[in-house]
Amino acid sequence: MPTSTLIRNSFAAAFRVVLVAVVALALSLVAVPPAQAAGGGPSITKKYFGTLSGGKKIDIYTLRNSNGMRVKILTYGGILQSIEVPDSRGRLADVALGFDKLSDYVKQSPYFGCITGRYANRIAKGRFTLDGKTYQLATNDGPNHLHGGNKGFDKRVWQAEPFRRHNSVGLALTYTSPNGEEHYPGTLRAKVVYTLTDDNQIRMDYRATTSRPTVVNLTNHTYFNLRGEGNGRILGHEMRINASHYTPVDKTLIPTGKIARLGGTPLDFREPTAIGDRINSKNQQIVRGGGYDHNYVLDSRGHGLDLAAKVVEPESGRVLEVITDQPGLQFYSGNFLDGTLRGTSGHLYPKRSGFALESQHFPDSPNHKNFPSTVLRPGDVYRTTTIYAFSTM
Repeated sequence: MPTSTLIRNSFAAAFRVVLVAVVALALSLVAVPPAQAAGGGPSITKKYFGTLSGGKKIDIYTLRNSNGMRVKILTYGGILQSIEVPDSRGRLADVALGFDKLSDYVKQSPYFGCITGRYANRIAKGRFTLDGKTYQLATNDGPNHLHGGNKGFDKRVWQAEPFRRHNSVGLALTYTSPNGEEHYPGTLRAKVVYTLTDDNQIRMDYRATTSRPTVVNLTNHTYFNLRGEGNGRILGHEMRINASHYTPVDKTLIPTGKIARLGGTPLDFREPTAIGDRINSKNQQIVRGGGYDHNYVLDSRGHGLDLAAKVVEPESGRVLEVITDQPGLQFYSGNFLDGTLRGTSGHLYPKRSGFALESQHFPDSPNHKNFPSTVLRPGDVYRTTTIYAFSTM
């Protein structure tokens, strides 16, 4: 080989080595740790989740904020399928009980993560009278009506519109419930907007209008375990609820109509208390609920959003605050979970492995004039807001 060719080849080889080194150095300078790389700006993506028996396709939207927190929402039932938040060491875990298959939500879900309506919670004997006319609803919870009936908002397909703002990302869900659906009067046009912010909050704005006088009570029914879904029971979570009164229930869990003081009862959570400390009390109300399944009358200041409850999980350091403009909060301690449901992690959900904090008007309000009214009339707009705010100790 000529000397000139050998020199050129040697120079080319040396240049390639230098170029590779320069590129590697550049990449090392711009590389970021995995936790930072997982962040970035807010984003939203859409994927196919499954198909209902009638052929309707269901999508799942993944909302992600700049901190890497992720929330997954189904168009079926407006379900919060997953909520991934960090613990005090920055490790992400899904803190919402749920399923990874659509068929499980259809066949066996105990209202995991869904929008409940038209009327969240119970109505005695499925019956109420409005403007002199009596309406008979389905009795799908023993003798009573629960969470909108046999096919409430939790089992409906919602139309979805994603949006993105500078420091938040969200999903607007809409559903029109025709007059007479589940025997409720009036065509109800409902809208629920989920917004994930960069301060690790999920904001839920509810709106509804009606063509005829009706009753409305909407909420979200997420079951939380701040240790991570499928990671044991929630008895060690420390709960504080800003309420000095509650609505006692009869043996079918329908309010008696009284608004009673919490002081001196095992239902009083005005001071932080572990959920499991008094859950096996022989108090009649605890026995009737099989644990906690009661509406708390919030000590609201009456001017918009207030802190309703704060939950701390000491082991993970995760904190959940529920902020709302609603007058009531249903605290449910997962008493009817029985270890037969297998969640997204592949683990079974035993009794009391999740809790719900449902912001609401009171159960059975249409049958108690002393409770805040849930009547919605044409020309009026139902508006309410609740926030799930996550942080760490």
